Amino acid sequence: MNTLDINEIRKYLPHRFPFLLLDRILDYELDARISAVKNVTINEPFFPGHFPHQPVMPGVLILEAMAQACAILSMKTMNMTPRDDSVYYFVGIDKARFKRAVGPGDQLRIDMNVKRKMRGIWMFEGTASVDGEECCTAELMCTYKGIE
Repeated sequence: MNTLDINEIRKYLPHRFPFLLLDRILDYELDARISAVKNVTINEPFFPGHFPHQPVMPGVLILEAMAQACAILSMKTMNMTPRDDSVYYFVGIDKARFKRAVGPGDQLRIDMNVKRKMRGIWMFEGTASVDGEECCTAELMCTYKGIE
């Protein structure tokens, strides 16, 4: 099994608090798939405003967590780490569906698969779930570009 702890995750993602949305990589297969975990706590910076009476993790942040897992798989596959002169961009979302709210105390599991790669664009499909129940399904597109 190929796992990464938070210190290793930080080597492959430039994101930092409060925007680093992964806690652990459970397993990955280069150029194929990745499984990750985000432990959702009441201390998340978005909960006071979304929503104070019923804390819900914003759907866009669930998608961002999925994209961060994709970025790690791409970086590992390309045998690269982020550089100051480049960014791994999230460039597209298709077929996103939200099926269950995610809140404090939930452990969000992310499972993403490489669908195809074409001219520097990586296409993924996958799910985010809590306790085996799907929260979000989506197809994502990402690419690695130099900063201009």
